[in-house]
Amino acid sequence: MEQSGTSPRLAGVVHDLASEVVSALRGGGHSSVVGGTVGTLADDQLGLAAVRVLGADVLLPSVLTRRPPLPDDLAAFQRAVVTFAPKATSSATTVWSHWAMTQTLHRLDASGSNGPNGPNGATGAAHTGPDASWLDALDWPQLTHQLSLLASLAVPGADSGIAQAAARRPVDVARGFVRAVRRRDWLQAAGAGRWLSVIDGVPDTLGLDTGLEFVEQMAGTDARVGLHVHAARHIRAGGRA
Repeated sequence: MEQSGTSPRLAGVVHDLASEVVSALRGGGHSSVVGGTVGTLADDQLGLAAVRVLGADVLLPSVLTRRPPLPDDLAAFQRAVVTFAPKATSSATTVWSHWAMTQTLHRLDASGSNGPNGPNGATGAAHTGPDASWLDALDWPQLTHQLSLLASLAVPGADSGIAQAAARRPVDVARGFVRAVRRRDWLQAAGAGRWLSVIDGVPDTLGLDTGLEFVEQMAGTDARVGLHVHAARHIRAGGRA
């Protein structure tokens, strides 16, 4: 599902869903993410669309705390993966976002539903994901923009092609973070800051912790900014193991 042109109603549900993720992160991953926003989502296409927009981050509390996802969260996530599979004309960002969701299922779902015939299917076999070489041709502002759109892939231990591209250019990502802050693009800054929390070689002079605090403060009630900032803090506090 493409993320551009999101309707106001859908944007509101995405905001609420992101807020639930932040709440679950603060609580150590014990609470339901989808339950507080759109119930079980069994027949709620708007809710499923919101899950697809937020992508792999719907299950981020389980990824970061290593706690099994609650059944309703996992069921909604699986349905969104199947319902909004990429099309042949989908952008690279959409393809990668969907791939991140299938890999999250592969990592968390112990029920066997993501075998050869499950929603993870063939994508589970390609550990590093689709082609990411196009990132290497981008200048640092464009690189930061694309990485921020794919910040859900910035998790400890990830070895995707996107993560490898980010790891090769820590200084460029740091420059992009500073540029986004100066432009008051808080969502891009938060996404870039999340990537900086999982890659090595980030300049000490950047002051990432202070920068993330500033971004969160200036973004106000933007839940998606808060999600990336809290993810970055959790990662930096817990290491990358």
